[in-house]
Amino acid sequence: MVDESREAVRVQNVVKDFRPGFGLRRKRVLHDVTFAVQHGEIFGFVGPNGAGKTTTLKILMGLIRPTEGTASILGCDVQESEFRHRIGFLPENPYFYPYLTAREILDFYARLSGVSGSDRRRRVEELLGLVNLGHVADARLRTFSKGMLQRVGVAQALIHDPTVVFLDEPMSGLDPIGRKEIRDVILSLRAEGKTVFMNTHILPDVEMICDRVAIIVNGSIRHQGRIEDFLPDRGRRTDIVLSQLAPDTADQIEERFDLEMVGLGERVEIRVAEKDAHGVLDAVMISGAEIVSVTPYRNSLEDVFLDAVREGEAA
Repeated sequence: MVDESREAVRVQNVVKDFRPGFGLRRKRVLHDVTFAVQHGEIFGFVGPNGAGKTTTLKILMGLIRPTEGTASILGCDVQESEFRHRIGFLPENPYFYPYLTAREILDFYARLSGVSGSDRRRRVEELLGLVNLGHVADARLRTFSKGMLQRVGVAQALIHDPTVVFLDEPMSGLDPIGRKEIRDVILSLRAEGKTVFMNTHILPDVEMICDRVAIIVNGSIRHQGRIEDFLPDRGRRTDIVLSQLAPDTADQIEERFDLEMVGLGERVEIRVAEKDAHGVLDAVMISGAEIVSVTPYRNSLEDVFLDAVREGEAA
């Protein structure tokens, strides 16, 4: 029986070794990976290519077994089959029969998932609208772009109304409008109380929609938790954009203040500690420079991610 009181997903001390070829030594690709996903949240699993994201997801889907450790979904070990009707999955590179239409492929997956006839028709039409493919519902999939096929993949993952949805690179191949639409779909799933586990390396999307994040580098978890909890505290900084800044004034403020300065044609960008921002502004105004903008700088997930990658490579 499914245990609803536990986390939606639990990965505990998972290790995975692969043997690259006959007679070769085993290579460890996951090192003691541990994390949990709570019910009803959007969880971002991020890392550079080759970090172990897809390997971890394959273990959760029961496609490969861990060398050590355990993984469970909805309280069931991932090797069991009892819970599988309650999860949806979009693989990184989904393949669909190219001679079928979008409507036919979704009907096919609905049948495989055991959705009844009347519910099947309603659900197919509902999902075609949700991923904005209603206008091409009867076009053959061989005529679809990569981004359109990605939307079909998202729809098939949702066809049986799962409780937990696993998405491997759901934004892959999408233009900015398509990414916005898929973000809205993911947010609507959370509003319905569903749990979403998302593998991705597109950090702005993660920062916009994820409740919590785990960053994996070289098979090890480097950071885990709410984004705001592990953003680096490097002190408050301010970005100042100037025009008509005289060279001698630029030299003076570089000597007086600890700042970063980048010249962009006639404009100059300065990043300085918040406590020194007024001093820089006073100095440049006296010199006759024009202030284009003054913006507080916020540390981002990209800062954390890049630091984690550097630390992982150094280790």
